[in-house]
Amino acid sequence: MGAKEVSDQVWILAVFFVYFGIIISLAFHFRKSQNLADYYLGGRKLNPWVGALSAQTSDMSGWLLMGLPGAIYAAGTGRAWIAVGLIIGTVLNWCFVAKKLRRYTIVAKNSVTLPEYFQNRFHDTSHILKITSAVFFAIFFTVYAASGFVAGGTLLPQIFDINYHAAVVILASFVVLYTLIGGLMAISWTDSIQGMMMLCAVFFLPIIVIANMGGWGNVYANIPPGFFDMMSDGQGGQIAAVSIISDMAWGLGYFGMPHILIKLIAIEKEKYVSRSAVIAIVWVLLALGSAVVVGLVGRAFMPGLANPETVFIHMVRAIFFDHGALWAVLIGSLFLCGMFAAIKSTADSQLLVGSSAVADIYRVANKKATDTQLVWFSRGAVFVVAALAIWIALDAYDPALGGPNRSTGVMVLVAMAWAGFGSAFGPLVLCSLFWKRTNRAGAIAGVIVGGSTVIIWQYIPLMDGATLAAYTRLFSLVPGFFLSLLAIVVVSLVTKPPSAAILEEFEVASKPMND
Repeated sequence: MGAKEVSDQVWILAVFFVYFGIIISLAFHFRKSQNLADYYLGGRKLNPWVGALSAQTSDMSGWLLMGLPGAIYAAGTGRAWIAVGLIIGTVLNWCFVAKKLRRYTIVAKNSVTLPEYFQNRFHDTSHILKITSAVFFAIFFTVYAASGFVAGGTLLPQIFDINYHAAVVILASFVVLYTLIGGLMAISWTDSIQGMMMLCAVFFLPIIVIANMGGWGNVYANIPPGFFDMMSDGQGGQIAAVSIISDMAWGLGYFGMPHILIKLIAIEKEKYVSRSAVIAIVWVLLALGSAVVVGLVGRAFMPGLANPETVFIHMVRAIFFDHGALWAVLIGSLFLCGMFAAIKSTADSQLLVGSSAVADIYRVANKKATDTQLVWFSRGAVFVVAALAIWIALDAYDPALGGPNRSTGVMVLVAMAWAGFGSAFGPLVLCSLFWKRTNRAGAIAGVIVGGSTVIIWQYIPLMDGATLAAYTRLFSLVPGFFLSLLAIVVVSLVTKPPSAAILEEFEVASKPMND
């Protein structure tokens, strides 16, 4: 390593240490969690900006700066249908789900977690619904957190002289530390700051690269034919209808994402939700649109990358670190911090809400546990979920590639977890809010059918040795979501209707609150 590289590393480390210091300071500032409502909901005290930005940043993760730009880099705007689906899902979630879910969790005995909400919403004294939900929570959140650690394991070796395994452990240790200390309030405030860092990074980098290349005309001339055609597969053919359906279906996942929904629930007042919705929708439009442009500009600026998901990192290095000036190195370091923030801002929420699933099971087993005991148990559960996620991330390493292989990359793990949550919980969240005939039996059936469908579709070879996902090329969220919805409707209709008390609560939750 030459003198220039050593100097760059020192300045990058300095910027990262300042960033780490700010994050840890916020965690300590919000460390006094006296009960589960404080630890998991921040006492329902999120303001409109924090609620909006933390919800969207915990959604996007490293996928925004790695997965999506990499997909566009490899195949063009034919992969932008994912972004379209996510934008539609974001709008629907904020406009139709946010207020009513926040309201109903309060009516349902001030529920703190999604499994607890399901239990209270359907008066499930058997705890079967809560435990079933918590089990699928634990499975899919472990996979989801692992995707963040894989992204960190891919990113950090590109910046510092460390290997993949060390990068995974370093990222996980940092995320676990401040998640343990601060709970949801600390996570939400840090995520809102990181949300602006992510947006600035993904918005301004392609503009700077375009200027460096001499204008858009030169960029356009170096992008392969068909890359601007959303009906093209990027290889000279037409994109299949099943691919468009699969990509658009990502938007269905929002209705069942616990780490996003928890931020909607935690907003301080119902009237603030509309303000948060505007902020969130503008943010997601700018962020996803910019990520698509990053992929296109990156293809023109540096074609031939072995791993398309590293295009953002390589662009930052080429523009800022090859410049030679200190100011360029510092700006480049901030861009890399923005990328790290994207990864970390989802991993923290996943660990927190994933640990809530373990805590929910413990609360059923130990009904006499105090709030203080539950908070400390929840902190311990963070370690359990993190350890499993680290194991998955480390197992994803391919020595031949020096990183994760295609079957364990960021996009693959995110897709698995996204489909799992969207299928297991999305239909139930919608039915619990908008169909009063939904009952406990239907709810249990929906969770089991949705979650199981995704696992079977993705991993069980049923068609001549191939999985249904490989055979049909249909994203597992599509069959998982609609089979779960069908199970809820059919089972609810053929079993006993909800009690009068449940129906009364439904009517109360349908009316706006003046909080």
